[in-house]
Amino acid sequence: MVEGIIVKALSGFYYVAAEGKIIDCKARGRFRLDGSSPLVGDRVKCSLDAQGKGRIDVVEERKNFFIRPAVANIDTLVFIAANVNPVTDPFLVDRFSVIAAEAGCELVVCVNKTDLDPGDALYEIFTKAGFPVVRTSAETGAGVGELLSRLRGKVSAFSGNSGVGKSSILNALLPEAHIKTAEVSDKLGRGKHTTRHVELYRLPGDTYIADTPGFASLDVTMTNVILKEQLQYDFPEFAPCLGRCRFPDCAHLKEPGCAVTAAVEAGEIGQTRYRSYVRLYELSAQHKFWEYK
Repeated sequence: MVEGIIVKALSGFYYVAAEGKIIDCKARGRFRLDGSSPLVGDRVKCSLDAQGKGRIDVVEERKNFFIRPAVANIDTLVFIAANVNPVTDPFLVDRFSVIAAEAGCELVVCVNKTDLDPGDALYEIFTKAGFPVVRTSAETGAGVGELLSRLRGKVSAFSGNSGVGKSSILNALLPEAHIKTAEVSDKLGRGKHTTRHVELYRLPGDTYIADTPGFASLDVTMTNVILKEQLQYDFPEFAPCLGRCRFPDCAHLKEPGCAVTAAVEAGEIGQTRYRSYVRLYELSAQHKFWEYK
């Protein structure tokens, strides 16, 4: 058997990177029968026939997986934002930071298009919240090397609202991939998303980056509902305050003696991040966490 990672899945075929090449594979029928079909990002074991065609026999235990987009074993989620054409709403990044935390992924915030606008407000918000923030320009190449160093040796996925330059950044990281891009509409302030299927692109150093239609459109379905009581643990800057509130079941909204709201008033927790927490708490209470209004 050979061991590898699924880098693409199309029409019942799986393309597995193993031993320095891509092997065309089908999956054993039992995966379909028990509802555990392989996903892009899965680490697998395959057997080969005389013609070099493969069959996936074993899917290794997953670190995490998403239903939509169908991808597994993501180490790092990279949210690509911009402060110009289109301007990224910080709430989108906050919402995705919770998705990353729940999935056990690192979140890296990439502020792109810095040749047009440095994105100082975005940089300040998420640096203060404790996330690694990289400023890049796909146009000039600035910051691309720093971003690559953050992703080396990991399986990463890009996200962000359409038009912020996800595919352009991927092309800057891996020019030979020739990822299709589209222009941003001046009228609508957003781009037309060009990714049609999940695919992992390999970079040197056992590094993979996923370009996915679901992450890019922020239409993400995880395996579990995020409970409102859990949400406080997904905001890392809340950690020093937890357990210090007057009431042990404090929701950190309007309760007296709340250590979190006191930290917000003292400037220790950013106002923008806290407003996102309140908004996400309300959505979680309605079991509509994934809804974006």
